[in-house]
Amino acid sequence: MTAHARPQVMGIVNVTPDSFSDGGRFTGLEAGLAHARKLIADGAGILDIGGESTRPGAEPVSEADEIARVVPLIQAIRAESPIPISIDTMKPAVARAAVAAGATIWNDVAALGFAPEGPAVAAELGCEVVLMHMQGEPRSMQAEPVYEDVVGEVLAFLAARAGAAMTAGVAREKIWLDPGIGFGKTVAHNLALLAALPLFVETGFPVLLGASRKRFIQGLDPLAVEAVGRLGGSLAAALEGARAGVAAVRVHDVRETVQALTVQAAIAGV
Repeated sequence: MTAHARPQVMGIVNVTPDSFSDGGRFTGLEAGLAHARKLIADGAGILDIGGESTRPGAEPVSEADEIARVVPLIQAIRAESPIPISIDTMKPAVARAAVAAGATIWNDVAALGFAPEGPAVAAELGCEVVLMHMQGEPRSMQAEPVYEDVVGEVLAFLAARAGAAMTAGVAREKIWLDPGIGFGKTVAHNLALLAALPLFVETGFPVLLGASRKRFIQGLDPLAVEAVGRLGGSLAAALEGARAGVAAVRVHDVRETVQALTVQAAIAGV
């Protein structure tokens, strides 16, 4: 294994009623804050707060509802912890409200493409930005995703979006890339992207990998029908990401992922 710095572990806090993995469990402020505290105790280095589900088939949420879900939680976390907080949203107004509340990263599944002002708002906010690839939109992205060359097309898309962000004034060192595992991809597409992670790392941008509990794992293990039953596959993907040199892994199971990465790093002597 090539020796890389261990990736940071980004713990997921979904304050949504319909998230594919933990929908409805952390919708109240107290429940969300308790979950955030647990993730920090388990070793998370970043918290990712989301108020709109991006699972396949998800329905959109209004800007006002999304802000009402995420801002109180971000404020509550920030009041007791300096941990970096990421806001998982496509909407510039939500990102602006979240950063004002204490978020330091805008994690955008639409790669600043949801609204024309996206890149300019990212530049104005001055926060770090994660640009993710998604074919289509959450409601329909898994219908029949097709690519001629999934790795080449995703790399080209992310390079173009990074260019658009920098043209708008986002500093290069603030930009992260995410290949978008499970977002408009078949099992074969996801496997090809995971195998090609070193190519994404070679762009020089930090790479975020989000494969935790994704449905492609069920495609490889038909017994993994429930999202919570995909821990083994999630850990395998996280370890592969670490081996490739990704900067962070976005996961539901923080404690188990931290342990797996700790053992992998110890074996490699890093």
